[in-house]
This record gives sequence, structure tokens and C-alpha cells, in this order.
Amino acid sequence: MARIAGVNIPTAKRVPIALTYITGIGPSIAKQICDATKIDQARRVNELTDAEVLAIREFIDANVTVEGDLRREVTMNIKRLMDLGCYRGLRHRRNLPVRGQRTHTNARTRKGPAKAIAGKKK
Repeated sequence: MARIAGVNIPTAKRVPIALTYITGIGPSIAKQICDATKIDQARRVNELTDAEVLAIREFIDANVTVEGDLRREVTMNIKRLMDLGCYRGLRHRRNLPVRGQRTHTNARTRKGPAKAIAGKKK
């Protein structure tokens, strides 16, 4: 099992698909990585040599923000918004939808399960 950026990537899958298991790498960046390291996209991870895995690992370390660093960056951005007290920060702080969605109905993913209101039945 190949370990890249602290993630065990599946060995039976094709290289671009397996790379998407790393947080911060989607399909398009995975294809760019394969092109830059000159690895055929039809090959499987278990067919890669140690040198090719090392080349992928070095390319990712040099050019892509992934896993822990990416998560830290995102949480720091959210914390910055909350500290500023801007509208988006207040929505994050109150655990409500941030991007303009309606909350009169729906928004159950952010707000959690519905709470019953006494005397509401008509």
C-alpha cells in the first residue's frame, strides 16, 4: 500500500483515482500530477515503482497544499472571519448556513434535528 502525504492510497485503483483519496487533490489536479511525473493514467498504483511513488510524493510536497496544512488553512480562514465579526463569521459562529440559503424551512444539516415547539399544532 503506497503512502503519500500521510494517506494510504488504495493499491488496486488507477493512479488518478487513487490520488483523489488525498484531501486537497481532485480529479483535475490528479491528472496534472500524472502528466507532470510522466505516469500513464491507465496504470494501477500496485504497478508503480518506488521511484515513481517518490516522484509523485515530491511533486505533491512541492506544488500542492494537502491534508493537515489545507485543513489548518481552512480552519484559520473561518476563525479569522469569526474574529472579525463580519456577517459570514457570525453565521459560522451561530452554526447557520453561510452562503445565503433560506432557513425558514430546510437548513437541517447545519441546524441539526428539528426541535418541537409546544402548542404549535393547529
